[in-house]
Amino acid sequence: MQVAVDTQHHLIVTHEVTTTGSDRSRLANIASQAKDVLGADHLDVVADRGYFNSPEILACLQADITVTMPKPMTLGAKSDGRFGKQDFVYLPTEDVYRCPAGERLTYRYTNEEDGKALRRYWTTACSCCPLKARCTTGSERRITRWEHEHVLEAVQQRLDENPQAMRVRRETVEHPFGTLKMRMGATHFLMKTLPRVATEMALHVLAYNLTRVMNILGIQPLMAAMRA
Repeated sequence: MQVAVDTQHHLIVTHEVTTTGSDRSRLANIASQAKDVLGADHLDVVADRGYFNSPEILACLQADITVTMPKPMTLGAKSDGRFGKQDFVYLPTEDVYRCPAGERLTYRYTNEEDGKALRRYWTTACSCCPLKARCTTGSERRITRWEHEHVLEAVQQRLDENPQAMRVRRETVEHPFGTLKMRMGATHFLMKTLPRVATEMALHVLAYNLTRVMNILGIQPLMAAMRA
């Protein structure tokens, strides 16, 4: 179940029922739907880390949708007590990474994985580095950079500049979900098959939004607006 909720009135702007078990491929689609429904030229979107997907974030940028979200905390070097990628500083003017020991990891080659062009960086100074044990178990530490990595860096910068964004997201979108689940009861969806479940969900969203508008405008102004 996907929903987009506006931060001002907490109305559900758009929703979608899918059979996809992951949110990672849904960001651009649901954000674009919300932008179209609102008739906006530009849209600011805040999502949780479950939606983090590089091509999806790029698609949002290309659709004039600005995304703010945290990057997933993946297992790997950090969990083993070694330096993570975030400990390496990218220097765009030189197109190199500076490692915690101060060495430059230079660009070596580009290859393609899952449709993404990935640039590879490393240095030959690792073998004699006193920090090597805290950095890599291989012969040298290699850093991978997506060709559109600056888009992801901008997402992280927006979150760093506005750390309250995720609190706003929770207060905005979690409340409608909680309300809908309470109204649905313990069994939640009563129907089966995607078209029927989508219809059931649309009715729940309609009821939720009507309740919200009654609380915002009052019953009589809402009735008058519906008659107009």
